[in-house]
Amino acid sequence: MKEINVAVTGGAGQIAYSLLPRLISGETFGSDTRVNLRLIEIPQVVEKLEGTIMELIDCGFDQTGILTATSDIREGVKDADWVLLVGSIPRGIVIDGKKIEERSDLLKINGGIFTDQGKAIGELAKQNAKILVVGNPANTNALIGMNSANNSSQQWFAMTALDANRAKAQLAEKASVDISSLKNMIIWGNHSPTMYPDPYNATINGKSAAEVIDDNAWLENDYLPLVQQRGKAVIDARGASSAASAANAAIDTVKAVENYTEPGDCFSAAIASDGSYGVPKGLIFGFPLRTRESGEIEIIQGIELNDFAKSKIKITTEELESEREAVSDLIS
Repeated sequence: MKEINVAVTGGAGQIAYSLLPRLISGETFGSDTRVNLRLIEIPQVVEKLEGTIMELIDCGFDQTGILTATSDIREGVKDADWVLLVGSIPRGIVIDGKKIEERSDLLKINGGIFTDQGKAIGELAKQNAKILVVGNPANTNALIGMNSANNSSQQWFAMTALDANRAKAQLAEKASVDISSLKNMIIWGNHSPTMYPDPYNATINGKSAAEVIDDNAWLENDYLPLVQQRGKAVIDARGASSAASAANAAIDTVKAVENYTEPGDCFSAAIASDGSYGVPKGLIFGFPLRTRESGEIEIIQGIELNDFAKSKIKITTEELESEREAVSDLIS
C-alpha cells in the first residue's frame, strides 16, 4: 500500500472534526493509500487531540496510518505531501482587550501565523508538496504563506470550493434540477463577499446556467448576494461558522487536484496569478482550474466574460490588491 503524509492545522476545531475521518477513510486519496496524519494545534489545546486520535483509530479504516498530535509546526509539516492550513484567528475574537472585527486586523494577526507556517513548509515539507489554505482570510493568508515558503516547486491553493458548492446549490434549486447536472462552476477572485460566482459559464446539462434560468434580474440581484453572503447566513442561523460544508469543500479540492479533470468541466480554487484574464501576477486569485493527466494544474484559458462579469472581477481584484498592500511588509 502506498503511503502519504498529511498535516492539518487547527486539528481540534470543528472543521477538522468533520475533515479528518474523510482524509484517512480511503475516500480522498484512494483505497490503496495509507495516510499518516499529523494534527497540529496551539499548545493550549493540543491535549484535546488525544481524544480525536482515539476516535480516528476507532473508525477502523484500513487506510489509517500513523496518527500524531503536535504543537510544533516544524514537526507537523516535515516530509508532508499535503498540508491543510485550517486553523486561523477568527473574526470576533478578543485580543489584548480589542474585539477583532475588521478584515485589515485579521490580515495582520493571521499574517504572523502564516509567515511562520510558510517558512516551515518551504523548508521541511516535500519539494512537491501541495498546500491548501482554508483559514480566512484565505487568499491573502495563502499569499503570505507562499511568499514565506519561498519554494516554487510547492503549490499553494486558497479554498473557494465552498463558494462553488454554494453557487451550484442555488443555481440547481432555481432551475429545479439535480445539483449533479451543474458543471464548470467558476469562482473568480477572493473568498469574500466580493467573489464572483459565474452563472454564465456554469452549465446545466451542457447549457449555460444563465440561459436555462433565463432571469437576469434574479441572477444579478438575488443569486450573487445569496452566494456571497451565505457564510454570514450560516453564522446567523447556527451561531457558528460553516464547519461540515467547509470540510467537505476541502475534501473536494484535494480530490480535484489529485484527479484528472474531465473535459468540459473545471474546479475552483485560488492560485498565484500568472497574469491570466488581466489579473496582476502573484495575487492568489480564484480561477477556473483543471488537473491534466500529468498531474499538472493549469488555469483554463479562453473563458468568455461579459461586461457584468468583468465589472465584478474588477471589484474582487481591487480588494485583493488592497489586501496585498496591507500585508506588504510580510511579503517583501
